[in-house]
Amino acid sequence: MSYIESFFAFIGRLVFLSTSIIESLGRFVRFELNLFPLYFKKPYRITEIFKQMQIVGIGSIGVIFLTGTFTGMVEAVQLFQGFHEFGAENLMGYPIYISIFRELGPVFAGLMLTSRAISAMAAELGTMRVTEQIDALDTLAVDSKKYLIFPRVVATTISLPILIIIFDFLGAVSAYLISVHALGVNKTEFLNTVNMYLDLSDIFTGVLKGLIFGFLVGSIGTYIGYTAKGGARGVGEATTSAVVLGSVTVFVMDYFLSSLFLVIGW
Repeated sequence: MSYIESFFAFIGRLVFLSTSIIESLGRFVRFELNLFPLYFKKPYRITEIFKQMQIVGIGSIGVIFLTGTFTGMVEAVQLFQGFHEFGAENLMGYPIYISIFRELGPVFAGLMLTSRAISAMAAELGTMRVTEQIDALDTLAVDSKKYLIFPRVVATTISLPILIIIFDFLGAVSAYLISVHALGVNKTEFLNTVNMYLDLSDIFTGVLKGLIFGFLVGSIGTYIGYTAKGGARGVGEATTSAVVLGSVTVFVMDYFLSSLFLVIGW
């Protein structure tokens, strides 16, 4: 094959890949648009929502506890090294807290929720699809989307902001303890920088990100599981795709939301 043929073959593969991505995105958007009216129709399945919140939210508290605590500790150690070079280690309270509240809390909590809960969600729905349990629900005149997808998406949308608040609290406390009691930072000056510069909007933006992240990763996980095919192998591929796409979505949306908040002054 000549260089010209290789070049055009490469271009063809790129076009095919781009077309496949756009087609998949279009199917997902169409699926979600058809699903959206169901969020406002009865029955609201409150019991099932709380059940999913227990699985998604309460079940993730352990990993959030570990991640939040050690994130705050690492932040304290790393920022101390940088600020100590300029003799400004007593001023590092605000930079630690704003990084946790605005970025690390929403992103890390979103990733932990995706890796622990969304993967299981996709695997469960994928198994139901390949074993024809979803087809059985539709045959019995039960709206499988309303019954299976609606409670899970609502549960992730509600649970992730709560997990972010827990993550933020643990990260802030652990960062304070390490900074003051292990690294010798002046407690008064550490807290003064936080009181002077930290605003409620810094916390609110992180929680708002959690609402959006929760809805998106919940929608992605349920869609991939619901549309899985190909037997046991398809379930495995669906689980992997849910984790990868959910994680990438968290990072991509974090950038766009952070840019938006910067423009509007939050």
